Amino acid sequence: MKFRATDNKKKDPKERKKKTIFKQPLELSLCVILVGIVGVTFTQVLFRYIFHLSLAWSEELARYLFLWLAALASAYAFKTRSHFALRFLVDRLGKRTQNLIRSLVTFIVSGFLAIFIWKSLEFTISMSKQVAPSTQMSMAVPYSSVVVGGALMLYYVLRNWWSDIRSEGKGNNKSQ
Repeated sequence: MKFRATDNKKKDPKERKKKTIFKQPLELSLCVILVGIVGVTFTQVLFRYIFHLSLAWSEELARYLFLWLAALASAYAFKTRSHFALRFLVDRLGKRTQNLIRSLVTFIVSGFLAIFIWKSLEFTISMSKQVAPSTQMSMAVPYSSVVVGGALMLYYVLRNWWSDIRSEGKGNNKSQ
């Protein structure tokens, strides 16, 4: 008879939440950026209307944070398959044709994203010597959000496609 060593202590729910949060870095980044936008905007409103002072950097920083939020949120939508899709024609076709169309769409989107990443990387590099007026940060920082967001979108498109292919092979077809 084999005995298995078990830990009789129950895991702390806070520990499980911490581990779950850090397993989702994209979601965590989105939350931190959103809190940052709220904090910067609140500070801007507070200084302007309560203290009658204008902060030169707050609007600029909020704008750059919003760029990062938009780019990462687009990647999150690809991760969760939340983008709009018209499937009423494709759903009427056979499984084999549906898989062919899904692969074709994946490769078209991947090609577009590859060109998008390449051109946005060129633009980001060309803007690296330009400095923002108020924050004095390199303009490569806000513009790099497009490169990072595009790379994550490409990753999630290919990951979802590969996951669908693998589940097809196992007979566990997931509907989109």
